[in-house]
Amino acid sequence: MTILKIERLEHNVNIPEYKTEGAAGMDLCAAIKEPLTLKPLERALVPTGIKIELEHGYEAQIRPRSGLSIKHGITLINCVGTIDEDYRGEVCIPVVNLSNETYSIEPQERIAQMIIARIEQAKIEVVTQLSSTARGAGGFGSTGRN
Repeated sequence: MTILKIERLEHNVNIPEYKTEGAAGMDLCAAIKEPLTLKPLERALVPTGIKIELEHGYEAQIRPRSGLSIKHGITLINCVGTIDEDYRGEVCIPVVNLSNETYSIEPQERIAQMIIARIEQAKIEVVTQLSSTARGAGGFGSTGRN
C-alpha cells in the first residue's frame, strides 16, 4: 500500500477520504469561504486547501464526480487531471459548468475525486517505420458503430 502525505493549508480543511471500502477514488472538497456561482459554460479553478506528496512512481488522477456531472453538468475542464509526484503546490480543481443553468459550489462541497495510480515512464525509441497491424491507421469509428 502506498502512502499519501497530505498537508492542510488551514486547520478546518477537509482531508480527502474514501467513502466506501471498495472506492477507487477519494473525494476532494472545495476549500472556499462562500458559494462560488458558475454560469453556463463558465470555468473556475477551485482550491481544495491541501497539498500532497506522492511516493516515487505514483501519480494522482483528478476525475469528475459522476453525480455532479449528470445532475448538474459540473465536470473538469481537462476531463482527467494528473498531479505528478514532484508537484508540491495546492491541489486545485479546474471545473466547468456544461449545463444550461447556473450552479453554485458550496463551501466544503465534494467537487472531484482523486485516484492514486502507479505510473511507468517509457523509454523513447525513434524508428523509421512502425510495425503493421490489421487495424493500421483506422480510428475514430473505423471499427463500426457498436
